[in-house]
Amino acid sequence: MAAVKQRKIIHIDMDSFFASVEMRDNPALCHVPLAIGGKSEHRGVLSTCNYIAREYGLHSAMPTFQAKQLCPDLVLVAGRMPVYVEISKKIREIFFRYTDLVEPLSLDEAYLDVTDCTLFKGSATYIAQDIRRVIFEELALTASAGIAPCKFLAKIASDENKPNGQCVIVPEQVDAFIKTLPLKKIPGVGKVTQEKLAQRGLFTCLDIQQYQPTLLLSEFGKQGARLIAFSQGIDNRCVEPNRERKSLAVEHTFGQNLHSEIQCLEKLTGLFNELERRLVKVLDQKSIIRVGVKLKFSDFTQKTTERKSTRVSLSLLSILLHHLLQQHQGKHIRLIGVSVGLENKIKHEQTAVQLSFIEKGFY
Repeated sequence: MAAVKQRKIIHIDMDSFFASVEMRDNPALCHVPLAIGGKSEHRGVLSTCNYIAREYGLHSAMPTFQAKQLCPDLVLVAGRMPVYVEISKKIREIFFRYTDLVEPLSLDEAYLDVTDCTLFKGSATYIAQDIRRVIFEELALTASAGIAPCKFLAKIASDENKPNGQCVIVPEQVDAFIKTLPLKKIPGVGKVTQEKLAQRGLFTCLDIQQYQPTLLLSEFGKQGARLIAFSQGIDNRCVEPNRERKSLAVEHTFGQNLHSEIQCLEKLTGLFNELERRLVKVLDQKSIIRVGVKLKFSDFTQKTTERKSTRVSLSLLSILLHHLLQQHQGKHIRLIGVSVGLENKIKHEQTAVQLSFIEKGFY
């Protein structure tokens, strides 16, 4: 049998992308603590910030008022999303010069599978260096890169030498790198999971390796299985160049908290209308399979409820909203979001046919 070719995955992550674009276009912003978004002192949140601002402890999604307390000299700039989108397209065009296997994760990061790329004699290290060089020469922006045999390690590696650096984890280094890797660095391990793991004395991948697998699975379910695999350096996910849209959501943070169901219903109508408008662009290829409502409260906690459905309506969203509000009476509402789960029409129709046959007794 032919030997299986070792995969070479690159994760490219732009350095404080939105802020870097603003500093590039306005050099006066280069040497000040800068954040994007968050214009409303009491309601806004930061979209991103430059590295000077990060030295004060600022980070994305931080409330503006808190950021101002930590950094009184913070300069706030309104985001220019159309500009960021256009630059992101140019960055992706650069990626495609090296491989067709590009999986965008957001405007400012993507996975690239360069296993079959013949440039630089197939060296993923030199390919990543060249991608970063071209981005800088053509767009005057810096990027960091992680190179590894699998996706999750490449993503972790891209954060190791930020900004404007890269980190390579060759196959021979995976075992040693994994053993000392803090679990909090694994994508998808948030604060709540970290706390649960810490309560069990689990802080590194080596701790997971030495923990009873059956206990981890019973306590953490699918996430436990994922942790077991990642802690062994196993991640067989492929780079997916055509990521399937599986959901569509519209949400809004309000300038003032909402205090009643009537107020929430008034806002729900506008969100529903916007969701319908955006759905028009996807429903020729997609079918709705579920509908959901999300609420974020004034204490920044959030709750979501969903229901299986093949259509979305204002009445259904109102029922879901009422259900959430009844469960959390007395809490003031900061944000409302509405969403639909989507499925390819062909798959949806096949499922419908199968259900029909089952109902008729043909299965």
